[in-house]
Order: sequence, then structure tokens, then C-alpha cells
Amino acid sequence: MLKIAYHPTFCLNLPEGHRFPMAKYELLPQQLLYEGTVNVENFFEPSIDARKWILQTHAEDYVHRLENGQLSKAEIRRSGFPWSREMVDREFLLAAGTIEATQFAMRQGVAMNIAGGTHHAYADKGEGFCLLNDQAIAANYLLDQHALKKILILDLDVHQGNGTAEIFAKQDRVYTFSMHGAKNYPMKKEASDWDIGCPDGMNDEEYLAVLQDALAVLMKEVSPEFIFFQSGVDVLATDKLGRLSLTIEGCKRRDQLVIEWAKNNNVPMTICMGGGYSEKIADIVNAHANTYRLVQSTYF
Repeated sequence: MLKIAYHPTFCLNLPEGHRFPMAKYELLPQQLLYEGTVNVENFFEPSIDARKWILQTHAEDYVHRLENGQLSKAEIRRSGFPWSREMVDREFLLAAGTIEATQFAMRQGVAMNIAGGTHHAYADKGEGFCLLNDQAIAANYLLDQHALKKILILDLDVHQGNGTAEIFAKQDRVYTFSMHGAKNYPMKKEASDWDIGCPDGMNDEEYLAVLQDALAVLMKEVSPEFIFFQSGVDVLATDKLGRLSLTIEGCKRRDQLVIEWAKNNNVPMTICMGGGYSEKIADIVNAHANTYRLVQSTYF
């Protein structure tokens, strides 16, 4: 059975002006349940204490200031969210959810987090709606608990996974791959192990051809024992913060390539949702829902 990390806190009720990025975390589960892609038994609420692996990933001083409301005004602006105790609790739960999803994935091949993919969070700072880097935290959990030799973080959000790249810059056991808009945020990119910068306006066929070639190289050269997939849907042509031109069908084919590639190579994978900022919330929810539909039809 597909297991999906979810908690009501993921749908944090923010002040007007900050609410839009959060709406999909409430609507997506509702859509999946309504159409019968999943049922309530597919969802689990995170319960693990993630602090040990958070502190293996993030600077202790940063975590302390984050927890105690001591971030500077500049740090709060860079994060994109107003500070609140609820936001901090949400970030800890997100990390716990991705860790627990890796546990399910190790047993059954795949698991998902309805949120997560907070790839702009650095070791010592947050930015771009990301305060703690859940996939990096879960990768450190796997290194600590399962002694894996190679983990791949496959980031297909339209924005480069700059925080993830920085966190693992000196960790040979985690390979970071980011395929993103070359001229998109962040303007200053970090160096992933492999970055592919996509030109503005890149369409379905161009994008999928590049990705398919990259996946073949990654499996051959990296030989990952575990994959984290950041499946942001801000690659859509309709996205307000993206500069690529993928259709919803093209985004679905992207996910199909990744999902079938991981399954056919017997590599367990955890999938987190990442970004999505199209004008119509229905486009965001449908594009994300396709990822779940594909996982169900491919694995279960």
C-alpha cells in the first residue's frame, strides 16, 4: 500500500498574502480521496523525533534561533514566511514525514510526502519558503541508520536546489542533481554534483529528451541505493514563478520517466512535492495528483 506523509499542520493558515503556496496541501489530499486514487489508510501522520538528523544537517545555532523566534528581520524576509511557532512545528513535522516516508520506501519501493522538497534551506539559513531541508535531513537519517554508500537527490523543481547542493558539497555519499531554469531563482546558483540549466521556454519534447539521457547516465555512473525525487510542478508554462513551457501532460510524462526508471532499476524512492505556483490552483493540484496516480498504477 502506498504510504503518504500528511498532517493538518502542512496546511498552515497564514496571513493574507502568504496563503497561496499553502492551499495545495489541503486541496491535493481532498482531490486524491475524491477521485479514489487513495483512501484514508494511505495517509500517515509523522511521529518520529527528527531532531537528531535535523542537527546533523543544520547548524545548531540556526535551529536554536529558528525554534525560539530569534531570526533577524532579514532572515525572516528571506524565508518568505512570517515567523510563528506553528511554522516551526510544521517544519519539524515535514522533516519527520520525509524520514518516515524513507522507512516505508525501503520496505515497499516507494513512499511520498504530500509536502516537502524544501530544497532552498541551507545548513545555516532558510530562504524561498524553505526553513529546514527535509530531503537533506532524511538523507542524513539514511546515512546514519542504513549506512548507504550512495544516495541520489533528483531535483526537478524549476528552481535550483541550492540549499541541498550547499549542504552536501563535501559529502561523497550523497549525489545532488538539479535540472532547473537557468535564468530562474536563485540568481546565484550553488554547485550541485550535476546541474542542468534549462533555457527559457523549453518545451515538453526538449525537456524530456534531456531528462531521459540524464537518467541513463545517473543510473550508470552514480548507481544510487536510494533516490529522493523533488517533483515540483513549477515547470509548467502556466507557472507564475517559472520560465519553462511544459504542459500538464509533459509534466506527467516527466514523472512517469522518473517513476518507471526507479522501479525498473529496483531503487527505493521517496517523492516530495516541491513548488507549484500556477495562476489556477486546479492546474497545480492536477499536476501534483498525476504523480500519485502514476505511483499507484506503477507500483500498486
